[in-house]
Amino acid sequence: MSLDDYKVVLYRNQPDGWVAEVPAIPGCYSLMPSREEAIAELAGVFQMIAEEYQERSEPLPLVH
Repeated sequence: MSLDDYKVVLYRNQPDGWVAEVPAIPGCYSLMPSREEAIAELAGVFQMIAEEYQERSEPLPLVH
């Protein structure tokens, strides 16, 4: 599975910054100053988490 298979939620974090997250995967989120940076950072976080699941021979959580 890739990040494109998951629903990504993007919202404003007050007072500054944006949060991008994948609700289906615990801990898969990023907080950055701009929307674009949050989405770009989320891709890296997703990759890191996917590698951790792969190392443990576990599948990523199912898409809801």
